[in-house]
Amino acid sequence: MSTIESEITDLWNRYDDGLSADDATDDDLATLEAFLESLEAGEIRAAEKTGEAVTSWEANAWVKQGILLNFGLRHTEARNYGGVAYHDVLPLRETADLNERGTRNTPDGTAIRRGAYLGSDCIMMSPSFVNIGAYIGDGTLVDSCDTVGSCAQLGENVKLGANTLIGGVLEPVEGAPVIIEDGVSLGAGCRVTSGFKIGENSIVGENTLLTPRIPVYDLVEEEIIYGHLPSERRAFTRYVESSVSDHDLFEGGAYKPAVVATGVEQETLEATQREDALRD
Repeated sequence: MSTIESEITDLWNRYDDGLSADDATDDDLATLEAFLESLEAGEIRAAEKTGEAVTSWEANAWVKQGILLNFGLRHTEARNYGGVAYHDVLPLRETADLNERGTRNTPDGTAIRRGAYLGSDCIMMSPSFVNIGAYIGDGTLVDSCDTVGSCAQLGENVKLGANTLIGGVLEPVEGAPVIIEDGVSLGAGCRVTSGFKIGENSIVGENTLLTPRIPVYDLVEEEIIYGHLPSERRAFTRYVESSVSDHDLFEGGAYKPAVVATGVEQETLEATQREDALRD
């Protein structure tokens, strides 16, 4: 167990026993600061992959506990961002280190919360928002009107289309967050929520909803799966007959959304590759 992990675990136990923001000492707050700095440096993560399959991601419960402690052991304060007054327990993240890694966030509305990590050669278009505990890998594009939720883990060279929502998962602390592996491309308007996992080099069509409650009809392996999309799939929304289709209230039948997944053709994959000119 690392020093920061043991300190956060001890602090969590004291918080569980009744420690409050009024009781937190300077040493306690220093521990929380060191924790946030480690998140921002990519030294610790809210989830890690333990095997080859996309389903093998597991949450680091102590990291999520550390994030929750930053809410439970701090007071809300008046703050300012771009001339707009707001109230929160934390300021937004400092971004001077991003320039050193060739990462840029455009003006007029990009907001990165404390405890978020952005790798090298990333692009954040405005307006967009990255929440605490999120991890964004090298070369990833966060487009306009995108939200990357708390603890979400995005791999390298991921493309988020405009107006895409990546949901956050803070509680329960043992629950794995949304996972998007290397090389994934999401079309505009997609929503990925509730800890859903997307395997590497998959392409998701516009306005697709991916959540554990919606079935994925994988035509490659000819099976119905929940909670994840395997690697190298092309996914899109279709509608299937609902179990209440024969109800009197639904004249003409009722249908529910489903996701259909096929294999990715090489030319389709090449068409989604990143444009190096954007990062040179």
